[in-house]
Amino acid sequence: MNQEQAIIIGAGPCGLAAAIELQAAGINALIIEKRNIVHSISQYPVYMHFFSSPQLLEIGGVPFTTANDKPSRLEALNYYRTVALRHEVRVNAYETVTGVSKLADGSYELTSYDRRGEAKIYRTPTVIIATGYFDHPNKLGIPGEDLEKVSHFFREAHPYTGMDVAIIGGSNSAIDAALELERVAARVTVVYRGSQYSSSIKPWVKPNFESLVNKGRIAMRFDSRVTAIEQGSVTVTGPSGEEQLPNDFVLALTGFHPDRAFLTAIGVTIEEEGYPTFNDETMETNIPGIYLAGVVASRREANEIFIESGRFHGRKIAAHLREQLSTETSYAKQGN
Repeated sequence: MNQEQAIIIGAGPCGLAAAIELQAAGINALIIEKRNIVHSISQYPVYMHFFSSPQLLEIGGVPFTTANDKPSRLEALNYYRTVALRHEVRVNAYETVTGVSKLADGSYELTSYDRRGEAKIYRTPTVIIATGYFDHPNKLGIPGEDLEKVSHFFREAHPYTGMDVAIIGGSNSAIDAALELERVAARVTVVYRGSQYSSSIKPWVKPNFESLVNKGRIAMRFDSRVTAIEQGSVTVTGPSGEEQLPNDFVLALTGFHPDRAFLTAIGVTIEEEGYPTFNDETMETNIPGIYLAGVVASRREANEIFIESGRFHGRKIAAHLREQLSTETSYAKQGN
């Protein structure tokens, strides 16, 4: 049995930021992460650059320096790894939490297993859930979605050279993937349910993409959906009806969502709108001692909370825990 002052589930930027804020409040938190530190960023496209400036990605009071206007994926991995090591954040990587249950004294028991399959048990008064969303892609619900050629992630273009690739989606991730694929001579069709280009597309990227579409080097299908996937083709339904396109690979870049099932399993209620119940000022859920940090606290879209805002959730949690500790100390003195 391991006794901890606080346990954070998830070692993304927001989980790391929360651990550092708790350190400053005198609470030595343990992070349990089922993969590696900032796993979500390691899943980003290899050559991706962030939309945010480095200052908006900083945590733990450590400057994020880069020679570019926007930091790269590689720079971000190095930065967050360095911050975690510099602050000596305790991280149990490749360990999966399987359950959280409340004990009679109001504390919590966490069960988990590590990469060797060894079971572990922890007790703590405070649990912070910072689990992110990259393990839960938004599924299409269509025939063939589970074929091996379908992926919800785009890492790099090289493997798709000379292939027929359908990209589902119209966000920045879809547009960036299409541009990279076109450069390696993939035959790209972007299938987007919107009637025109998304307003969220980065303004310096959109003109180049539109130019390639106008020249016929990237095929664009507006007001359309992929309704079936087969080994050698995809069926696209649009304004002109159904069409079958030759296809080798499908990139379903339709976004991700937080794991609400894990929250409900431990008793966190879900509002009618579909988001978890929590206090905006403290990040505490309807269950005392259970807090949220990062994208798991999103109310509508997963991308409404990212590093820029989620990195401050730990500060709210630390302030609330500090206040509780002060109140308990005051009551103890009065009792004496």
